[in-house]
This record gives sequence, structure tokens and C-alpha cells, in this order.
Amino acid sequence: MRKRLQLVAGAAVAAAALAAGIAVRWDARTDRVQAESIAAFTRTELPDLAGHLTSLERWRGNVVVVNFWAGWCAPCRDEIPGLVRIQQKYAANGLQIVGIAVDSAAKSREAANELKISYPVLIGGVETVDLTSTLGNPVGGLPYTVILNRQGQLVGTHLGILTERELERLVRPLLG
Repeated sequence: MRKRLQLVAGAAVAAAALAAGIAVRWDARTDRVQAESIAAFTRTELPDLAGHLTSLERWRGNVVVVNFWAGWCAPCRDEIPGLVRIQQKYAANGLQIVGIAVDSAAKSREAANELKISYPVLIGGVETVDLTSTLGNPVGGLPYTVILNRQGQLVGTHLGILTERELERLVRPLLG
């Protein structure tokens, strides 16, 4: 009886160890996939409002806040003035906000002018919403914000309006 109990206990320990090993390998794989997705995202070239192709790599070394928005999105429009103020307040400390517009170039230019957006805006088009799913936005909602540290690593995401106070709380520690 005692030998049988030892076998059952040993089997349970082996099963737990296997499960833990699978979980650790899964987490490592998930981290690798996420890192690959972020690297691909930061290398993706998109046109700016003037039509020049650029990628987020341009701002490597800065804390980069990427805000997916559209001119037709009321919450996006409400959020943008706070983003403009945060950009102005922390630009000298290495903060770069970049808007990625999920609309046509003409409509994005019109909305950016109307909203007095002073940070760079790239044109992603509607297909960019699919890209946000690889960055943690499975529902494709707007506004959607991604925060990258100075090394280009994803350190935060936010679906919905990110208030000026919340954004400041998130980025200030990253700026040093």
C-alpha cells in the first residue's frame, strides 16, 4: 500500500512539473511572439501627413506613446487635446507621442488641423485596426494607446480614452 501511495505521489509530482514546464515554455513563447510583433510594428513604414514614409524606429531612444485614432471617433477627439499638452510638457524629457490615424490621408489631415495636433501623425488607414490586435486590442476599438519604453519594448496599452492625468502617471517614471 505504501509503495502504491509513493507511486501515485510521484506521478502527481511529475504531472505538476510537466504542467509547470509547459506553462513556463508557453510564457516564454508568448513573450517572444509579443517582442517580434512589437519589433515588426516599430519597423512598419507609414506615410505621415505630408506623404513621407516613416517608422516608429525614428523615435527609438525616446518613450513613445502611439495613439490610434480617427477623426470620426468622438472619444478620440476628446482625448487628443490632453495628448497635445502632455507632448508639449514632456518633449524635452524624451517623450514622443505619435498618432496613427485610422482613416484616409485627406480626412486625417483635416482632423489633425482642426484638432491642432502638434505631434507627428502617420496614416495607417482602416487596415491598421488589424495591427492593433497584435498589440493587445482584440476588439479593434478606438482610441487605442500603446506605450513603448526607450528600448522599444511594450510597457503598456490602453483601450478607450486615456486621460491626461493617467497618461502622465504612466510616462513620468519611464522618462527618468
